[in-house]
Parts: sequence; C-alpha cells; structure tokens
Amino acid sequence: MKAHDGMYIDGEWRAGTGNTTISVVNPADEQTIAEVPAGTAEDIDAAVRAARAALPGWAATPPAERSVRIAALRDALAVRKDELAETITAELGSPLPFSEAVQVGLPLKVAGSYADLAASYPFEEKVGNSTVYLEPVGVVGAITPWNYPLHQIVNKVAPALAAGCTIVLKPAEDTPLTAQLFAEAAHDAGLPPGVFNLVTGLGPVAGQALAEHPDVDLVSFTGSTAVGRQIGATAGAAVKRVALELGGKSANVILPSADLATAVSRGVANVMSNSGQTCSAWTRMLVHSERYEEAVELAAAAAAKYGDRIGPLVNAKQQQRVRGYIEKGVAEGARLVAGGPEAPREKGYFVSPTVFADVTPDMTIAQEEIFGPVLSIIRYEDEDDALRIANGTVYGLAGAVWAGDDAEAVAFARRLDTGQVDINGGRFNPLAPFGGYKQSGVGRELGAHGLAEYLQTKSLQF
Repeated sequence: MKAHDGMYIDGEWRAGTGNTTISVVNPADEQTIAEVPAGTAEDIDAAVRAARAALPGWAATPPAERSVRIAALRDALAVRKDELAETITAELGSPLPFSEAVQVGLPLKVAGSYADLAASYPFEEKVGNSTVYLEPVGVVGAITPWNYPLHQIVNKVAPALAAGCTIVLKPAEDTPLTAQLFAEAAHDAGLPPGVFNLVTGLGPVAGQALAEHPDVDLVSFTGSTAVGRQIGATAGAAVKRVALELGGKSANVILPSADLATAVSRGVANVMSNSGQTCSAWTRMLVHSERYEEAVELAAAAAAKYGDRIGPLVNAKQQQRVRGYIEKGVAEGARLVAGGPEAPREKGYFVSPTVFADVTPDMTIAQEEIFGPVLSIIRYEDEDDALRIANGTVYGLAGAVWAGDDAEAVAFARRLDTGQVDINGGRFNPLAPFGGYKQSGVGRELGAHGLAEYLQTKSLQF
C-alpha cells in the first residue's frame, strides 16, 4: 500500500500539525518501507472534537442500522484481505500464511460477530417497575499494540461502534500502515464523519494526549502492564473509565494423565506462534517430575523444527530485550536445550526458538513477560504444587490444562487465577470473553462481554 501522509479525522484525510514522521521498518530485512506522520496533541484534540461532535447522531442511530454499517466495515476489510495480510507481513514480520489465516482471518470473524450483536443485543430491559437502558459510554480513546495490529483494532472499534460510541484510534508506531488500511475500509463502509478517527503517532506524545484528553470518556488500551498502570492512574485521576488488556505469563499445565506428546507439541506451537509475541502465550510449561525429562526432549525436538518457520521480532529493541532474557536465563542456572541468545541471521530481528529446562518458579524467565519465542519448562511434584506455581505470578491472562479427560482438566482449571483457559487444546472462540485477572488487566474483550465495556446504564422508575 501507499502510506497516507495525513490523519483520518472527521471523515477525511488531512495534514497533521507536526513536522516529524515515523519510519516504518520491515523487521525481516531492516529496510524502511514507509513514513507516516507523527501526530501531536493538537491532532488528537482535533480528532476528539470530531468524535464528540459525531457522538449524538451515532448514539441515536438505531442498533439495526449500526449493525449494517459494521457489516459493511467487515466487507470492506474482506475486500482488502490480501493487501492487509501483505502489509502486516511487511511491517510486523509475521509469515504470510499466518498473516492471512490469523492476523486477517480472525478480525473478519470478530467484526462479523459484532455486526450480529449490534442487531440482537438487549439494549433495554424491564426490572420490576423500572426500565433500564444501556447507552453508549461516549467518546472512546483506543490505543492498540503492534503484535496483532488489525485484530486489536477490530477488538476495540467494532464493539464501540455497536454500542453507539465514537472513536479516536492511536495505533502502535511500528504498525501504522495496517491502521491506515482500516481507516480506508471504515470510510468505504459509510461510517458518518467523526465516528471513527485515526491519528498516528508516538505513545508518549499522541497516546498520552489521548489518554489525558478531558473529552475522552473511556480509554481502551492493550499493551504492557507498565504503560497500563500509567493510563489507569491518569484515567483514575479524571474519574474516567478504562479497559486494559495487559501482560501475561501463562501456564500450560500438563497433568500426569494427559497425552504428553500432544500437550508438549501444541504447547511449543503456541509459544512459537507469532514469534512468541502474544500476551496470552503459554510460556511456562508445567510437567510432573515423573515425565519431566521426556517432556524436555519432546519440547526441544519440537522447537528445533521451527527454525526458519517463524518470523522476526518487530524491531531491534524487542530483539535485544528477548536475547537479554535468554542470557539471564542461562546466568540464573536454567538449562538451555534449544536455541540461545545468538542471532540466527545476519539481517533482520530474528531470535532462535528457545527452550529452557530446569527452570525454577522464582527465576526471571519464569516470572517476567519475555514476548519472544522462549519457553520455560518447570517441574512440579503434585497438583497442589502445580497450582501454586501456575498462580505464582502477578499475571493472570490465559493458560491451558491437559488431562486424560475434560472433567479432570476442568477441575484444575477452575482453581487457576486466570481469565481464559484452554481445555485439552480447546479452540479459540471469538464470542467468549478475553481478559485477565490480577495485573493482566481490567475488563474484557470479544463477544457480549466486550460490548458491555462500552455501555453505561440508565434506569427509569415508573
């Protein structure tokens, strides 16, 4: 695609107020592929004012009509599916088949689900002698990450539109071209001017201005826990609502009765997917001591097969960060059984698929989010020990449990302090709520629970 040199505000592309740009770099070959404008606080203010002006009309639009527009948005994205996949591969580095199937395929399903929900959701109900109305919360400031650039935009924009909210989007600076394509699709879908607005820019400038803006009613942020704390503090001071989808350090618990080969193979695949740049990745594999060495051998062999099959990390900073964690794992005494800190290629921000054994729960690589293709295998002695280890981090976003039957896995999963658990390889469900316990976030995305984040209640007594 050809990058736009402006912001999408109030239904049109317009020049930004600043004079600096952001370079978009292909992480596979380190070549600059585009320049986009670095938005300012003034650009954010113009976008928020446009969203505020458009709010009364969009909020009053019947849900059935909002459904039609969201369906049109999904269709406009589908028309661009090949261009979207190629763009995501170019600016993020994910292999093209993964970009096609997951990076683009999944958001299309999510957009379609909100077209359906907008038409069927009960926006009012009778409670005794009262009528309760569910109304849009107002203007949404959406700040999205780079790891799933289209999916995370759709996760926020589609339910906000379904609820009757208007939106200002600030996408990650590493993947702004995907956001520009989304804005093109929103325009073609016939969204009224000001309902959706896009400002590209840096987090500390445009992102902060959006989070702090007094006319933003809700800030929806996906990213690191550290930045989420800052946004939460800013919003709290203004008594402003937030939806925060933050970090994770998820456990993949393999109970003794499980099919070990399947559980290990699927666990390694989960961590290597998207080069490990997934907040819900099962980066801690918990295995009973009696089957531990067998699991280590299986995991090392599985990781070795990924070699050239995974893409690079998003940028040089992320590559150095992940390599630093691998070096720290070695320094703290973990046993390296696959991969390592050495760069596997001369060009590009690649990291070798890496597996550590003899990891103890207190090690840095077992506690902190690495966000790369790095798996830690931890030994446990009994189920209570496994539960203690699985729950023993500040995070609680996702996880997996494997057992001889679903009932045994469910019994263990119910004791986990985490927001979503896959049972014996359960499939991802775009209608099920996604979000975390503890420091993994506030609120939920996807399905009816995701729509509810953008609504507020009003009750009339008769």
